[in-house]
Amino acid sequence: MGTKPRQRPRRLGEKLLQIRLSFGLSQNEMIRRLGAEVSQNTLSSYELGNREPSLLILLSYARAAGVPMEVLADDDLDLPVKLRRRM
Repeated sequence: MGTKPRQRPRRLGEKLLQIRLSFGLSQNEMIRRLGAEVSQNTLSSYELGNREPSLLILLSYARAAGVPMEVLADDDLDLPVKLRRRM
C-alpha cells in the first residue's frame, strides 16, 4: 500500500508573483524585504510553481501582503485586488 503524494496548491506561484509585482519589486528586492535566505533562482522557482516555499517564507509573504496564509495556500481563494504593503 503506497502513500499518495501531497497535493500542492496550483495557484501559489502566481499569487507570490502577484504580490511581488503589486509592490513593484525585483526578485532580489523581494528576497531582502522578506528577510529570506534564498537565491533569486529559488524565488523564481516559487513564482513559476516549480517549488514550494517553506512555511516560514510563506508566512513572510502573507505578513508582507497583509493576508492570512490560507489565502496563499487555498486555490479557491483570491488575493485582494489591492494589497496593503506591510514591509
